[in-house]
Parts: sequence; structure tokens; C-alpha cells
Amino acid sequence: MTDWLAPEDAQALVLSLKVAGLAIAASLPFGIWLAWILARKRFPGHGLVNVLVHLPLILPPPVTGYLLLVTFGTRGWLGAGLQDIGIVLAFRWTGAALAAAVMAFPLMVRAIRLAFEAVDPGLEAAAATLGVPPWRVFLTVSLPLALPGVLAGAVTGFAKALGEFGATITFVSNIPGQTRTLPTAIYTVLSVPGGDAHALRLIILSIAIATAALVLSELLGRGLAARIRGRR
Repeated sequence: MTDWLAPEDAQALVLSLKVAGLAIAASLPFGIWLAWILARKRFPGHGLVNVLVHLPLILPPPVTGYLLLVTFGTRGWLGAGLQDIGIVLAFRWTGAALAAAVMAFPLMVRAIRLAFEAVDPGLEAAAATLGVPPWRVFLTVSLPLALPGVLAGAVTGFAKALGEFGATITFVSNIPGQTRTLPTAIYTVLSVPGGDAHALRLIILSIAIATAALVLSELLGRGLAARIRGRR
């Protein structure tokens, strides 16, 4: 294994998994809440919020990375204040997690929103007529029924975060051992003459991880959906 995967490549792989894991773990609760709001509520600015959520999908990734740098860089309008309390995101692996979360967030929210929209509102209304508080209706009715979509959104977001490149390299650069993830490692190897074979190994590894994540998502999603149907 060490002959096939160099130590620096293994380091990039571990960092990619850590970045993607933190990105999804930190953004999933907010993504669930926002997806439910967009699916169930109508309010002034609903369309604007929906556009803002999906904006990272439309903007070129380096633009998103630049906006993150302007906002969370050491001289950014939020980054300067964070630096005063010891939190630095620019050119750190935590900044890579932030960039990955921003880029994965639209895909995650979209999948979860569709899952909430597929839940029969009559079931929620029936629970409400029994005097169940709204937060409990959400936790005991809406969320369990939407779990396959939540899982699909989380895994899709994880796969996206794992492959994030443009915003990451713009915001945190490509520092070996600190911010060099698997995609930036592939970019680095491809920039070296004769690095095609090395890059191919990393590409195969990336495809294998992404495929495994999607297959796991499909299997778990089917299992949850079957369990939910069995309880009805």
C-alpha cells in the first residue's frame, strides 16, 4: 500500500476526509432547518433566500473562494474579529472545511428540501390537531419521514466536499500537510512533468471513495425508506 500511495498522498487523503466530515457535520443541522423552512414556509424574501442558497452552484468556485477570503481572511470584515479571539480560517484546514461546506450546502439543502416536500402535510396537521407542539411534530413526524432524503443530502454533500477544489485553493491555498487535500494534490501532481501515473492513482482513489459514498447512501436510503413504509 505504501508503494502505491505515497505518505504525502495518504496525508492528503486523511485531510480530505477530515475536511469533508467537518464540513457536513457543521452544516447539516443548519441545512435541515433551512430546507424545512423553504419547503414549508412562505415569507417575504423566500425566493431571495432560495437564490442565495443555490448561488455557490452558479458562481465560479474561485469567486466563492475570493468572497470567503474577503470575508474570513485575516483582514476580512469577519476574519479580523475572529482573529482577535484566536480563530483563523484563511490558509488553515478549518478554512478548507468552510469552503467545502459552502460549496456542498446547496446540493445538501436541495435534496433535503425535496424530502420534506414529499412528506404528506396532512400527517403533520393531524399531529398538530392532537395538541402536539410544532417542534415535536417536526422531530417525530417530519424529520423521520424525510430521513432518506436527509441521508442522501448528507452523503451527496460529503462527496461534493471531498472533491472541492476551486474555492478551497483560492481561500486556503495548497500548503503541503496543512491545506493540501486530495483534489489539490492531484492538481499539484499533474503540474509536474511525468506525473501522469501518480495522478492516475489519486484519481482512481477519488473515484473509489466517491462511488463507495454514493452506494452506501443508496443502500441506507433504501433501508430507511423500507423501514418507514413498514411503520405506516
